[in-house]
Amino acid sequence: MKFSTPQNLKTIALLIEAKFVGNPDFEITGINEIHVVEAGDIVFVDHPKYYDKALNSKATTILINKEVACPDGKALLISDDPFRDFNKITQHFNAFKSASSAIAKSAKIGAGTIIQPNVFIGNNVIIGKNCVIHPNVCLYDGVRIGDNCCIHAGSVLGADAFYYKKRPVTGYDKLISCGSVKLEDNVDIGALCTIDKGVSGITTIGEGTKLDNQVHVGHDTVIGKRCLIASQTGIAGCVIIEDEVTLWGQVGTNSGITIGKGAVIMGQTGVTKSVKGGKSYFGTPIAESREKLKEMAGIRQLLKSKK
Repeated sequence: MKFSTPQNLKTIALLIEAKFVGNPDFEITGINEIHVVEAGDIVFVDHPKYYDKALNSKATTILINKEVACPDGKALLISDDPFRDFNKITQHFNAFKSASSAIAKSAKIGAGTIIQPNVFIGNNVIIGKNCVIHPNVCLYDGVRIGDNCCIHAGSVLGADAFYYKKRPVTGYDKLISCGSVKLEDNVDIGALCTIDKGVSGITTIGEGTKLDNQVHVGHDTVIGKRCLIASQTGIAGCVIIEDEVTLWGQVGTNSGITIGKGAVIMGQTGVTKSVKGGKSYFGTPIAESREKLKEMAGIRQLLKSKK
């Protein structure tokens, strides 16, 4: 998430009541998660395992729970609870705005687009030309939809990321989402699909991609162009699916993986790791289809021989 106007280190430190290391006028232009940070961003880190990754990332301000040496050209915000304070920044610069109508006045809808009854369109949503939005679709604030898209009944775009921190006594604290969802041109979304917004980035569905009914896409996932995704597939957060990938029914994925261009994932496969493109895969744990089928045939023969 980028701020509407640049801020400085001292201003952010005062906002979250944190110590800082660096020039008080050091410029900060936004906040982001580690996998999408850019120069000018704040990134938060609260576990020693990820200190080096955050400190060496593209982020130029690190919100951290330990006093460490500050890398050259960067700044630090020292907090006893970076997770909490990252949420404070999000709430301050991207406060929730309640709706006053089914279609927000700030929404922009392109020529030739059809909006069926009982659709909700939130603040600052942009819908392109010649789209069809079917009944009971919900488009949360900030969703972007390209031209010639179709979204079927009951689908929800822009719900919060499934991202929590476990606390010893109080249970789970939610990381507040401030990202959005983007559909490129010629995308079809089936009925009852759910596409979560990014925590701080953009969950993206590429040009020409088609989703069947009841597909879930997690936060910050990027799906490429001309993909086919069949019913009851669940895609975790921060997944990269390259162009022309096919996911058949009831596929599930781990977070943070990449599925290569042109890969075909057979039904009910658990994609537990990144896989190369141009091949067919099956099973849990995932393997190339031919290998997996040979393995299953071999097991059957072994069982027969023992009878």
